[in-house]
Amino acid sequence: MAIKISKKIKGYSVQKPEDKAKASAAPVIAPVAAPEPESNIVQMHEKVERPEVLIGSTYKIKSPLVEHAMYVTINDIVLNQGTEHELRRPFEVFINSKNMDHFQWIVALTRIMSAVFRKGGDVTFLVDEMKAVFDPRGGYFKAGGVYMPSIVAEIGSVVEEHLKSIGMILDPELGEEQKRLIAEKRAAYEARAKKKSGEAAAPAGARTEGAKGADEAVQVTGEGTSFPPSATMCNKCNTKATVLMDGCATCLNCGYSKCG
Repeated sequence: MAIKISKKIKGYSVQKPEDKAKASAAPVIAPVAAPEPESNIVQMHEKVERPEVLIGSTYKIKSPLVEHAMYVTINDIVLNQGTEHELRRPFEVFINSKNMDHFQWIVALTRIMSAVFRKGGDVTFLVDEMKAVFDPRGGYFKAGGVYMPSIVAEIGSVVEEHLKSIGMILDPELGEEQKRLIAEKRAAYEARAKKKSGEAAAPAGARTEGAKGADEAVQVTGEGTSFPPSATMCNKCNTKATVLMDGCATCLNCGYSKCG
């Protein structure tokens, strides 16, 4: 079949038989396709539809400012379930209580918080904003000696606890050296309290008034804590666990000391 050449010939070469053999023997290298970015990873945003079932946790708040306890429920959505990109993110929050005095602002607060959760992104800022709310009537100490400036602040503390449990907030643990220091300070304080009360001089099996005073000096002051009732609030961890030792204020909860 004849092929008509309509353009001007600028150069030519004659193909030899050995050229065909080399071309057939050369390995064929397929082009490597560039890795495409994974576009099927679902991130939290306001268009994510609510599934029929959500997992969550309920936390109890018992404040002396209100008669009845509050129950805070935070439900989470699991994104990319079953893959290496699986994420658990807060989706909605509900607060229930028998006390109806705060019904309006509780409903408003939960709706705004749920909207922020569904918006996605870094929602941890809610914790700092809520914990910075102060009640003009004054705050209170919850079980364990931790100071709460308001009910909203304690709700923020609950949100913080939940975000830590799902990995959105990393909780820095105390180092071994700091734990050892706190244990030494606690032991030294208890030994000094016993010495002052005269418990060491009491006969075996007898309970003197001094021994009772020693027990009271280190009695449990909340659920699962053993800070002295005379302790003051720590400026670092907001826990009522600061005692005066060797002329220096020392926290028996986090180890903070004004003397360094």
